[in-house]
Amino acid sequence: MANIELVVDGARVADDVEPRTLLVHYLRETLGKTGTVVGCDTSNCGACTVHLDGRSVKSCNVLAVQADGCEVTTIEGMARDGELHPVQAAFHECHALQCGYCTPGMIMQSADLLRDNPDPSEEEIRLGLEGNLCRCTGYHNIVRAVQTAASASAAASAGAAGGAS
Repeated sequence: MANIELVVDGARVADDVEPRTLLVHYLRETLGKTGTVVGCDTSNCGACTVHLDGRSVKSCNVLAVQADGCEVTTIEGMARDGELHPVQAAFHECHALQCGYCTPGMIMQSADLLRDNPDPSEEEIRLGLEGNLCRCTGYHNIVRAVQTAASASAAASAGAAGGAS
């Protein structure tokens, strides 16, 4: 067994884990973070995407011991003070899901994409999400949701800048 300590969705946790335990299984089975879903266990689908120290990773491709000392944000940790994260709100507003299985990973990857590129083109969005698969929607509403989230963030930033003058 290996002892790990990390922060998950703002809460400090410490556990003894088998060194071969995947982060996705630790999050789901030990911490009950079932919003992080197991899609393929081969890092092909991206349904298990979480943020590890602020960067998106496929948690089926990371050992829990590799996250020792890190901060992990899951889909459950995206909302703040009862308010959906702008990407979550945009996915809801744009109906960017069908069965919903890929949605947590898509949202996590989209948030990471928008942090790096706050005003992406449609092509940049599609490229930024290419490691996350949706088997239902055809991606049109997902791309629209990312564009909506980008616009909402730009409007919020402009409003904050205008209020600071």
